[in-house]
Amino acid sequence: MNEMLPLFPLQLVAFPGESLNLHIFEPRYRQLAKACEEGGATFGIPAYINGKVMEVGTEMRLVAVEKRYPNGELDIRTEGIRPFRIEQFFRQAPGKLYAGAQVDWLEYTSTEGDITISMQLIELIGELFALLSIDKPVPEDPATLQTFDVAHHVGFSIEQEYQFLCIPNELARQEYMRAHLEKMLPVVREMNNLQERARMNGHFKNLQPPKF
Repeated sequence: MNEMLPLFPLQLVAFPGESLNLHIFEPRYRQLAKACEEGGATFGIPAYINGKVMEVGTEMRLVAVEKRYPNGELDIRTEGIRPFRIEQFFRQAPGKLYAGAQVDWLEYTSTEGDITISMQLIELIGELFALLSIDKPVPEDPATLQTFDVAHHVGFSIEQEYQFLCIPNELARQEYMRAHLEKMLPVVREMNNLQERARMNGHFKNLQPPKF
């Protein structure tokens, strides 16, 4: 059965379980934040990509209002709940300033991945973070690794993040992420090698000549 869900389209992909901080300044979204705060409403974030509201998004709940500004703007903390698919989009929800949609909830799993692939992902992510000097803890426990938790940090484009959100089960997301990292890491390694060679230009080099 379709349900009406308020929408807050953004040029980003939100994932289930994600904590997302938002600054609310437009009157229509201040109205939406008020509905969430006073009535417990949830809202959806569909990605806005290439000038289009995408049909799959994530339902969000308001966790806290962190700051209120004198002009009515807000800083809020939200959390992703579950994915949805837009069945009918309304530029304005009935009687509201903000957009809305009739949506269907999508089935998805955040667990039931493969422990061996989890171990491989941790190794690949660790190498990526080291090569790019990313100051973020690398997941340690393969038994608790959930791909949605690291999906913003593995070099996906926004289009890839959207494709990733549309994958309904954890095993398939693991395989998608592993394939992406295995394709991306050789490029990053070569970039690092080029940077290192550039730094060495003009320096005395102690090189071992080849033996013929």
